[in-house]
Parts: sequence; C-alpha cells; structure tokens
Amino acid sequence: MSMLSTKQSVSVNSAKNESVLIAKGGLLTQPKAVWAVFFASIIAFMGLGLVDPILPAIADQLQASHSEVTLLFTSYNAVMAIAMLITGMISTRLGIKWTLLTGIVIIAVFSALGGFSNNIWSLVWLRGGWGLGNALFVATALAAIVSLSNSGTAKAIILYEAAIGLGISVGPLLGGWLGAMSWRGPFLGVATLMVIAFICLVVLMPKSEKARNGYTKTSLKDPFRALKHRSLLIFGIAAALYNFGFFTLLAYAPFVMGLDEHGLGYVFLGWGVLLAITSVFMAPRLQESFGTIKSMCTMLTLFALLLVAMGIWTSTQWVIITAVILAGAFLGNNNTLITTAVMNAAPVDRSTASAAYSFLRFIGGAIAPFTAGKLAEIFNPSVPFLVGAGFVFVSVLFILINNVHVKHVDVAGIGH
Repeated sequence: MSMLSTKQSVSVNSAKNESVLIAKGGLLTQPKAVWAVFFASIIAFMGLGLVDPILPAIADQLQASHSEVTLLFTSYNAVMAIAMLITGMISTRLGIKWTLLTGIVIIAVFSALGGFSNNIWSLVWLRGGWGLGNALFVATALAAIVSLSNSGTAKAIILYEAAIGLGISVGPLLGGWLGAMSWRGPFLGVATLMVIAFICLVVLMPKSEKARNGYTKTSLKDPFRALKHRSLLIFGIAAALYNFGFFTLLAYAPFVMGLDEHGLGYVFLGWGVLLAITSVFMAPRLQESFGTIKSMCTMLTLFALLLVAMGIWTSTQWVIITAVILAGAFLGNNNTLITTAVMNAAPVDRSTASAAYSFLRFIGGAIAPFTAGKLAEIFNPSVPFLVGAGFVFVSVLFILINNVHVKHVDVAGIGH
C-alpha cells in the first residue's frame, strides 16, 4: 500500500509538473496545430508584400492613374473590413480548420483570376474578392493561434506577429523577382503559394482540433455588441486612424521612390525584416519597461515623424527609402502592442474582439490608399504623407485622452 501510495504521489506530482510546464510554455513549445497555422499565415501574408513592387508597373501597363492603382488596396481593405463582421459567425459554424481552408481557397481563386485580368477595374474587383478570403483567414488565424497555444495569449500573439513579419518581408522580394518578368507574376505566385498553404493545413492541422475557449456560435450582432466596451472601441478607432498613415506608406510610397520592381522588393524586404524582428524581440521589452500604452504612443509618434520627413523630402530618394525601412521597426512594435491590448481590452470572445477591432482598423486602411493618390493628383506628392502623419498624430492624442479607459491592459501585457 505504501509503495502504491508513493507511485500515485509521484504520478500526481509529475502530472502537476507537466501542467506547470505547459502553462509556462515557451514561444517555441507549441502544438503542431499552432505551427500549421503559423506557416500558413506566413504564406498568406506574403500576398500583401508580393503586390507592392508591381504597383508602378500596373499603372504603366494598364494605363491607369496612381489613384486608380491604389484602389487595389482600397477594395481589398474595404471588403476585409465588412467581412470581418461575419468571420466569427462563419468560423463558429464551420470550425477553425474549415474557415481557414475556405479563406485560402478564395484567396487562391481571386489572385489567379487577377493574374489573367486585362484592365484596372476588373483587377480592383478581383482584389476585393481576395480581401474576403484574407478576412476569413486572418481573423481566424489570430483566434486559432491564441486559443490553441499552450504558452499564453501574449506569446501566442508574438508568434502571430512573427508570421506576419516573415510573410511581409519575404513577399516583396519574391514579388520583385516575379514582377520583373511580368506584373501578372505575383498574382499567379500568390495563387500557387495558397495551394501550398492549403496542403500544409490539411496535413498538419488535426480535424478534431478546436479552440479551447469554447465553440459557442456567434451572430452578426456580436462584434457590434463588443464595441460597447469602451476600451475595445478606443483601440479600434485609434487603429483606423494610424492605419491611414500605414497604408499611405504601403500603397503610395512605391510611386515616389523611383525604383524598379527589384529595387522596390528590396526596400520592402528591409521594411518587413525590421517589422518581424521588432514585433517578436523588441515589443515585449518595451512593454515590460514602459507599459503597453506609453510604448504604443511612442512608436506611433515616431512613425508620424517619419511620415512628416517623407512629406518634406519627398523628392529626395534616399530619405524616402530610409524612412520606409525604418517605419517597419515602429510598426512592428506597435502591431504587437496594440494586438495584445485588444485581446486583453474587453471581456468578450477573442475572435469577436478581433472581428470588431479589425472592422474599424481596415476602414482606415480602405480610405487611405485612394485618398493618398487623389491628394497627390490634386496637390503634390508631398501632401499624402503629411496628411497621413496628421492622422497618426490624432491616433496618439485619442489614446492619451482616453487613457483612463484603456490603462488596464497593462495588467495582462506582453511581459506577463
């Protein structure tokens, strides 16, 4: 009896120790389902960077104005914003795996069709369809990684941001290489990569794997109900404002750099590499040292100052190139900080919080590109960057004014 009791005690203690190890799991100690989503996310986010180096080429070969070409980002983000409202409803009915796979299939189909398009307007509409697929994938991928991770919300978000950074950094390099052959190459390249992502998820993600935070069906009203929580609404509005500057840089800067497809690919490679590195390694240290809100406001202020510099020295090539690359560091830090803050902002399901927040932030991303193109046509190439900087400054002021409603996110920040 004594030996049996001792064995049982050892067994119980081992189980407890194992539970503690899982609870305190490191960033790299994840279930294979998390890694499946991680690698698929890298490929999915490569699609965003693949298109950047070919924007001037599309304008030239399809005889489109700069503002018309920026509609490729506007339609993409507008559809994503609206689609975010239904992602929760779809994912809780189809399940995480099938929602991710559906999003990947939609991206593959519309990007392939875009590669065979012959005019800017059909390309704009097809890019919107691409946005629908991306909405299903992006919102579900974040919720999946956070929910399935065994290392906690904060480290799971860092992993997600790392996937974004890796995808965005490698994408432009591949896009520049494919785009140098033809502007159609990156679109067809995305379709091919999505097939790889599809296979990756089918093979590596178990059918029975579900989020641990429950699988309660949600409705179309849930994201709007979630925005009744003031902290979530504040972060959503702030993101919409700073995304105005983000997508001004992403969609309009290629037109003023004076580089070919390869050159643009290398610039945005540098941007993406800094975004990836800072989102994983620097953001946690900033949060631990200064807190989430203070760090976020500092990064956004520095990003706004970069946009001001781009507005003042628009015709100086090295300034624009340097500013774009440096912006990756500030945006990488801010992306991790604000995503973590959103996940801890309100007592609602993570997928619902992500949908509500993403709906607002992509509205800013939809308005900014076309506005930037039009401002340049009406005034001069400097104005879009100065206006973008103004919106980012307003986002900082908005957060600071409402600090009393959001300061609680530091309690469950990245360092915890």
